[in-house]
Amino acid sequence: MKQIVAIIKPFLAEKVIRAIGTLPVDELMVREVKGYGRQKNYLSKYEDNEFSIAYLPKVEITVWVDDALVEPLVELIQENSRTGRMGDGKILVLPTVSSNTGTNI
Repeated sequence: MKQIVAIIKPFLAEKVIRAIGTLPVDELMVREVKGYGRQKNYLSKYEDNEFSIAYLPKVEITVWVDDALVEPLVELIQENSRTGRMGDGKILVLPTVSSNTGTNI
């Protein structure tokens, strides 16, 4: 089992979540986050602007899937979140540790 973390632009979140729903995904979590990447130099041009922000809004989608679904899920997220512009986001694939001691809430 793997944990997939996708950090994407907010206006694409619903589109990506709908696409993820087409796969047999059991667990999904969505969070609003803020951050910056390589565009931080781009943002510094606007520091004196009253609308300047230190961090850009993003949406973090975390999904837990079987190993067999990792590749299709990553491709699905890329297809539905890539705009080709700076700051499209990141996709992380992380291992998970199985434990029979966990309980459902």
